[in-house]
Amino acid sequence: MKKQKIIYLLLLWLGVALPLQAQIEGAGSSVFHFLDLPVSSRINALGGDNVSIADDDISMAFGNPALLTDRTDKVLQLNYAYYLAGTMFGSVLYGHNYNDNYFAAGVHYLDYGNMAYADENGNLMGGMFTAKDICINLMYARQLGPMFRVGVALKPIVSVYESYTSFAMGTDVGGHFQTADTAFQMGLTLRNIGWQLKTFYEDDFGQHTEMLPLNLELGLSYRLKHAPIRLSLTMHNLQRWDIAPMEADVKWYDMLFRHTIWAVDIVPKSEKFYLTLSYNHRRQAEMNLTDVRSLAGFALGAGVKIYKFRLGFALSQYTKSNFTYQVSLSTDINSFLK
Repeated sequence: MKKQKIIYLLLLWLGVALPLQAQIEGAGSSVFHFLDLPVSSRINALGGDNVSIADDDISMAFGNPALLTDRTDKVLQLNYAYYLAGTMFGSVLYGHNYNDNYFAAGVHYLDYGNMAYADENGNLMGGMFTAKDICINLMYARQLGPMFRVGVALKPIVSVYESYTSFAMGTDVGGHFQTADTAFQMGLTLRNIGWQLKTFYEDDFGQHTEMLPLNLELGLSYRLKHAPIRLSLTMHNLQRWDIAPMEADVKWYDMLFRHTIWAVDIVPKSEKFYLTLSYNHRRQAEMNLTDVRSLAGFALGAGVKIYKFRLGFALSQYTKSNFTYQVSLSTDINSFLK
């Protein structure tokens, strides 16, 4: 009976939130795009997104709260990334389980660094200002039988750009299914349901409301039985077909491919290390330059367990000569209590 109540509550929330989301989609462009950035080296290595792999890496729950498991209990993880022009991105997340209820709390932020005041012609005016994005994540997941879980995340979001501020409330809702041997896993999530409660500025019509970057995702992962290899396919932004920015002529097969992220993991059964290679076609199509070779769209990552800690590293390229480096450090507090 309790399981049915949880499902009913999730469906009720979707029934309320989706019409509200539809009301503001026509109000302007979306904001808080930092919510789409990979929050850990593992997710970065998987192409920037994955909603199907459930293991002891608690950062996977940032993409799908249903990926919280009995293995994420008392797991603490720190993540840090260096982006273009000194932009810094980081996150921290901690999980705690109670019976078959899985909880987690975390925060991720984007710091654009110090910037100089300038006029519309680029002339410096003296003085500096800062810009930051912050998102708090409060997650909950529940086991519904041996092979299925549901999860939800509540996300207060704050952006401060010089004297302009905005506050929003977002929600993620997800589900996860896996076979008894965990060889096949499937995840479904709807991310960033919500709206701005305080906008950056007002126009002639009042508050200039912009939508959150809504994202409906379906992920599939399959681990080969006789080899330490796992294949993953993540399909993102399924709520809309055209995701090409300001491009007039994109073939249908190219547009279809832009909705996909492909990844392959080398992960032994001991899970003491992993190697990951991925390809994100949308990133490659939008970031690659004509007549210039680059690795935009590809990502590479690795992780290893050393004593009671797990260390992860990822490398990806967005533009020529500019790579993103991301590191993660996690530990299971339970291992220190034994």
